[in-house]
Amino acid sequence: MQEFELIAEIFAPLAGPDRPAFGLKSDTAHWPAPDGETVVLTKDMFIEGHHFFPTADGGQIAQKLLRVNLSDLAASGATPRGYLLGLALPDKTSREWLIAFRDGLAADQKEFRIELWGGDTVAASSLMLSLTAIGTTPEGSALSRFGARPGDALYVSGTIGDAALGLKCLNDELVPNARFIQRLLKPEPRLALGEALRGLATAAVDISDGLVADVGHLADASGVGAVIEQSKVPLSPDVRELVEKETEYWPVILTGGEDYELAFTIEPGRTTELVKVSQRAGVPVIRIGEITDQGEVIVRDETGTPLQFERTGFVHFDGA
Repeated sequence: MQEFELIAEIFAPLAGPDRPAFGLKSDTAHWPAPDGETVVLTKDMFIEGHHFFPTADGGQIAQKLLRVNLSDLAASGATPRGYLLGLALPDKTSREWLIAFRDGLAADQKEFRIELWGGDTVAASSLMLSLTAIGTTPEGSALSRFGARPGDALYVSGTIGDAALGLKCLNDELVPNARFIQRLLKPEPRLALGEALRGLATAAVDISDGLVADVGHLADASGVGAVIEQSKVPLSPDVRELVEKETEYWPVILTGGEDYELAFTIEPGRTTELVKVSQRAGVPVIRIGEITDQGEVIVRDETGTPLQFERTGFVHFDGA
């Protein structure tokens, strides 16, 4: 399939015929950004054999690629608007795979009210994917990693550890568990919660590299430290059952990553507001610790003893 045939038949249906995408018949998108709003942009790349298995379903890859970008928008409190897509496709890429990939995007476009605005396709020796998501927040309301202060309460949404254990399942290191695998392959970006946290959270980050690592990113950006209480970290019933029998999985849960939940901080006197926000967004949140002035992230077990980890989360180019 030639490039322009691919665009017209596979991807143009994901874009509207008028602005901003013009049915993908132009090299640029023209979007009149709303007055009084800040534009928020984020980009992620997926590489075959590194971010997904070569045998992975095209639809699953598409949805995860979009959703991890939407999770970044959620951590900024942004509302999704559109996205740009880059595809490096090997000759072996089948039409069936491309249609599944397109259909996965179409399903999530409908769910998250976002639209394809443009992109590029090139030939390559291996499959590489890139997506840039564009969102907006009311001017001055965007969340960031930079505002946490000592004494702030540290919260996390949802549950932690399912996705990291899902990777263990796919690598045949753990008995297959459908929930774990689903959390890995199809994360839930916490967009409603991110929007609801505007004006309430002092700092926020999405948990992609691992809970300990990403709280560390927030702490570093804010120039603070943090204490995480291991016993407070929210776990799904299946994860809790596993660690009650085999405590050696705790490091995987705390540092494995790909949860795509939100970790955020609020001033300690605003708990009542947070409860209302959480209920309105339909996403449970729980306090797991607090921000300190110590300049490091400490995880304490039930006895108050600091835990040690070989690594706190995923690091690109580690050892390079």
